[in-house]
Amino acid sequence: MKKIEAIIKPFKLDEVKDALAEVGVQGMTVSEVKGFGRTGGKKEVYRGSAYVVDFVPKVKIEVVVPDELVHEVLEAVEKSAKTGRIGDGKIFVIPIEEAVRIRTGERGKEAI
Repeated sequence: MKKIEAIIKPFKLDEVKDALAEVGVQGMTVSEVKGFGRTGGKKEVYRGSAYVVDFVPKVKIEVVVPDELVHEVLEAVEKSAKTGRIGDGKIFVIPIEEAVRIRTGERGKEAI
């Protein structure tokens, strides 16, 4: 199993959610986060004064999927989240040793 974390632009959330549903992802965790990458944030002007907004609002999507679904999920997120502009985000793949569904005690793939 793998955990896939995607940091995306907030307005792309619905598109990514729909794309993940199409490839068979049944659940996800979504968090509102802030951060910056290579660009270091963005410059804005307020009342004539320029200042840098270091942390840009983003959305983090977390899904845990069986190994055989990883490629499809990566492709779905990449295609649906892409705008072609700076700040489209990142996708991380992390190995998961074990999963347990608390309600039933199911483990492994059955738990996700």
